Amino acid sequence: MLPLLVTVTAALLLAGCGSSGDNLQAKDGRVNVVTTFYPLYFMATQIGGEDVRVTNLIPTGVEPHDWTPKSRDLQEASQAQLFIYNGAGLEGWVDDFLHGVGSSSALKTVEASDGIQLIHGNPEHEEHAGEETEEHADEHDVDPHTWVSPKSALIMAENIYDAYVSIDPAHQADYDRNYQALKEKLEALDQQFTDGLAAVTKRDIVVSHQAFGYLSRDYGLNQVAIMGLAPDAEPRAQDLLDIAKFVKEKGVTTIFFEELVSDQLAKTLASEANVGTDVLNPLEGLTPKQEKAGDDYFTIMQRNLQNLRKALQ
Repeated sequence: MLPLLVTVTAALLLAGCGSSGDNLQAKDGRVNVVTTFYPLYFMATQIGGEDVRVTNLIPTGVEPHDWTPKSRDLQEASQAQLFIYNGAGLEGWVDDFLHGVGSSSALKTVEASDGIQLIHGNPEHEEHAGEETEEHADEHDVDPHTWVSPKSALIMAENIYDAYVSIDPAHQADYDRNYQALKEKLEALDQQFTDGLAAVTKRDIVVSHQAFGYLSRDYGLNQVAIMGLAPDAEPRAQDLLDIAKFVKEKGVTTIFFEELVSDQLAKTLASEANVGTDVLNPLEGLTPKQEKAGDDYFTIMQRNLQNLRKALQ
């Protein structure tokens, strides 16, 4: 990927993009911001309000693990003032991408997961999931799905707020007001999960994609995943047999799947174990239907809580 990015960078510099601060702020005075995927886009728009213009790189309906940037994405970033990415290994392409933007750009970068106690590896996953491919070996060292827990989302929101104040202190009062409103909603959501999961009789969740480690850690659940941290990490037949046995022994009644990847394995396992299926959304992106319906981080997380409570009673 690096040669392509270097080539594109040269073209951008020749065109006068990315080398001058004059182009980095929109003509209407708003700050140009680029985010890598939906949860960051949502937080950036909520905190930035009318003072920012946020562009999200990964389109609606696309799974972030499957996405890589194109030259137009590099050009978008080169004309921005702020680039917000998750970090923790989610965007494996980000180092080459930022190298392609070039040191001459005035782009400020923010790793939204900074300050979160990251989960390294997963013994439960190692017991049940398939052989790691070389392509995903590094990704399995750290669980990148920080945003799925409201407790982590609070830290990410603060990191984004701090970045806005740093690059645009003139609008700090606006950012303060917007951030406080978002923080209060995230704190309320955190309390809803704490209260809502405190009294459930079961603690084991079986999921198609190992995306709920932070949620499980923060609210006392035990995650068992059919697939790994990357949703295309295929399990072996023995893994499915082991999980089916676990489901029966633990009295698990629901296998959770998600919308942006195939539900075939989850439904096959549910059929084998004679249990039901339901959605647990890792919020890696909205589907076109959800976007049209006006869903957002909060409505989907509240639906997750309802589905968890129903499955764990």
